[in-house]
Amino acid sequence: MKYSLKNNLATLALAITFGFTLTAPAMAADKVAYFAGGCFWCTEADFEKIDGVGDVISGFMGGTQPDPSYRDVAYGRTTHRETVKVPYDDSKVSYQQLLSAFWRMHDPSDGKGSFVDRGRHYSSAIFYADADQKRLAEGAVAALKKSGKFDRPITTEVAKAEGFYAAEGYHQDYYKKAPTKYKYYRFRSGRDQFIKAVWKGDDKVYQTAKR
Repeated sequence: MKYSLKNNLATLALAITFGFTLTAPAMAADKVAYFAGGCFWCTEADFEKIDGVGDVISGFMGGTQPDPSYRDVAYGRTTHRETVKVPYDDSKVSYQQLLSAFWRMHDPSDGKGSFVDRGRHYSSAIFYADADQKRLAEGAVAALKKSGKFDRPITTEVAKAEGFYAAEGYHQDYYKKAPTKYKYYRFRSGRDQFIKAVWKGDDKVYQTAKR
């Protein structure tokens, strides 16, 4: 006990001296979901607001090319989409709630891009990890189509989750690393203005997704 306490105090002293961060234990996330909703900086930030969601990873999925780079995807040289990997604790937030939040993060009726970002690689998709997610995702798309919430047809593709590739490190947690640039991009893209106009007061993803 004394040895453990002594070592913990030594670690804390080193952290104070050299300025490194003491990392808390990771949240237990028993499920994973994958969503493509345009710029992954934005969807990563939005999903991380939700209680029960762990560390979201920005990356690429849906294409056939191995180990794609951001430049390759952004310039349309692959068939991948910008995608986020969302680990979540199913006892705190359900997959259905994540789907509901996803609709409030982007424009699922734009099949040719996402706001200022154009190209299929920015278009909407849900990648299911198992048969249950497939059923729920297809049901959510059908319900959104029936709701008439959007002026244009819903174009969100539902496909099997295969071959997720994490984006380069500088893209991860971009909204934390470069908050001013992120906020400027997000505002100029028109994303939030569009979402608020469509959902009319019911646009808060963290309110929608929490139990």
